[in-house]
Amino acid sequence: MYTIVRRLLFLLEPEKAHSLSVSLMRIAGLFPPIRTLLINWYRVPDHPVCAFGINFRNPIGLAAGYDKDGLAWRGLACLGFGHIEIGTVTPRPQEGNPRPRLFRLPQDKALINRLGFPGKGASFVVKQLIKARPSGLVLGVNLGINRDTPLESAASDYISLLRTFTPLVDYLVINVSSPNTIGLRRLQARDALEDLLSQLRIERDVINKQFNCQVPLLIKLAPDLSDDELDDALDAITRYKLDGVIATNTTVGRQDVHSSLAHETGGLSGTPLKNISTQMIKKIYSRTSGKLPIIGVGGVMGAPDVYEKMDAGAVLVQVYTGLVYKGPGLVAQLCREC
Repeated sequence: MYTIVRRLLFLLEPEKAHSLSVSLMRIAGLFPPIRTLLINWYRVPDHPVCAFGINFRNPIGLAAGYDKDGLAWRGLACLGFGHIEIGTVTPRPQEGNPRPRLFRLPQDKALINRLGFPGKGASFVVKQLIKARPSGLVLGVNLGINRDTPLESAASDYISLLRTFTPLVDYLVINVSSPNTIGLRRLQARDALEDLLSQLRIERDVINKQFNCQVPLLIKLAPDLSDDELDDALDAITRYKLDGVIATNTTVGRQDVHSSLAHETGGLSGTPLKNISTQMIKKIYSRTSGKLPIIGVGGVMGAPDVYEKMDAGAVLVQVYTGLVYKGPGLVAQLCREC
């Protein structure tokens, strides 16, 4: 059935098709009869997992980037996700990069995006998150800086977002790895990352004490880091005691890409990213002796891809591009087969 739907969706410009799918899932989440229908249709078995102190009903989550403004998460939860990550959210609304900025590469089962964190901003997302949450759903928010924020002031944006979202969600993610905000990836370098994380660690302790909570703080890394750059990043992450890593964001590389759109700038996701992200998971797991929980993301299209990431050291796995090519039944399929 989704094969037919996908053909129709692929007649639309990619960003319009994405907006349509978000709108449909938002509407579905607003009406209890539709939610019940979806839950029964996409019923998944429980496969409990514990990571960074949180109990997940299953290991399959939705990666950041799909539901940027928190509009559709209640409907998306009906598809069987164990966790959903909202965002990337910036402190203030922004348009993102000029269009076109999202491209399908069907022959590669991939996407290229150079969106640049478009969104309605933190205040808008807060209004979406205060609504009733489905039972058992773990909710995270991915945090980014506004494009006009100087890198030397990046900590201020992240601190503002920590204060805003800590009382509302189960975990938070510092995004320093998107290739579509100029200069952002430079925050992964040792000195810049240590400076950032030292400030965030102090603020997180203050916020957790204020709200009497321990909300895990994770960081999302790029797949394009050299071994030395990865070692530097992990030294800072362990020194300032972050709770986990998401591996990985999209890649600026074009390995194993055959589409005529391969020349488009932006971050590549989907099947060509699968092995790159899995190798990064292996490196992180090895370098931290398995002590740092890892969420694996990149190129998950079926159960074998989930197994590969978990065998490499991931405790949870996220999907995004797989939904575009495989449809909403992918989550239930993964949960049944894993």
